[in-house]
Amino acid sequence: MYLPEVFHETNYAAIVALISRYPLATLVTLQGGRIVADHIPFLIDAEGKTLRAHVARANSLWRTFDPSSDALAIFSGVEHYVTPSWYPSKLEAGKVVPTWNYEVAHIYGRMRAIDDEHWVRSLVRDLTNRHETGRPNAWALEDAPAEFIAAQLKAVVGIEISVSHIECKRKFSQNRKAADRAGVIAGLLTEGDEDAQAMAKAMSSNSVSLQNP
Repeated sequence: MYLPEVFHETNYAAIVALISRYPLATLVTLQGGRIVADHIPFLIDAEGKTLRAHVARANSLWRTFDPSSDALAIFSGVEHYVTPSWYPSKLEAGKVVPTWNYEVAHIYGRMRAIDDEHWVRSLVRDLTNRHETGRPNAWALEDAPAEFIAAQLKAVVGIEISVSHIECKRKFSQNRKAADRAGVIAGLLTEGDEDAQAMAKAMSSNSVSLQNP
């Protein structure tokens, strides 16, 4: 990934927070000499050392991936188009162009398949707790018949990635002057859509960190 230093995020807590908020990854593996992409929700541990997930037993991924090559899990966070009309500097010389702000994490590591019902049950319980906790009428494994859950668990296989390398890019107009960044945030807030609001919030938080390194 092209990763200018100004956009390079190295804070583990920020990276783990990104993955926890946007857990659906594009998982890229080498299978039989071909590059294959799957879309799978993952759990990451607090230290950013391990990714866990499960796939359908019918998915050949767990049998055909190349264990001697790194897998790559790509997590995409907030993103939005940025019009140069939001830059106050546009009025100075007009030397501005459109761009796109976004955040993304690339997680590399060796993957293993885990065909173990107890491991998968633990993972499914952790996934359920992660996404159901705090919801009204939160669903739990015990809400479904035990034999039904057992059958469902037999239909999936666990996968685990031991993280060897992380690249995280958070492109939030850090290469622009403070006035231009403020202009982008103000412009996003006028857009009205949820993606724009999320980007404005992310940029506002990042602006605070830029002012208080």
